Amino acid sequence: MALPEEVVTSARVPRIGPYSQAVRVGDLVFTAGQPGIDPRTGQVAGDTFEAQARQAFANLRAVLEDAGSRLERVVKVTCFVSDAGAFATLNTLFEEFLPGSPPVRSTPVVALPRGLLFSIDAIAVADAPAQPPASAA
Repeated sequence: MALPEEVVTSARVPRIGPYSQAVRVGDLVFTAGQPGIDPRTGQVAGDTFEAQARQAFANLRAVLEDAGSRLERVVKVTCFVSDAGAFATLNTLFEEFLPGSPPVRSTPVVALPRGLLFSIDAIAVADAPAQPPASAA
């Protein structure tokens, strides 16, 4: 039996391409990479890694909430960084935004578009179980 799939779109977070911001499958939420784009301006949120990463975490929080989850329910993240020298700052932010039992993390160093220095995607458990589809009567 296939699990129901729901594409989630967050009006609170800008997209920079033709992709789903999140997909909920059963009780799991899978997000696309959330960059440090300021939703108010549609522009990169500052010139520093910290400014962009803070905005990316805020964007991830919004997408997860709109998909029925939250940062505390994240089990896996991939943090894409453009400079390996940013790891110390990332670790500090990781402890701030994902305290307690932090999720599993992979952190590849990659080239990102539009002058971005950071992007984060996540897999999270939904807060409420997915509702089964209504049966046809």
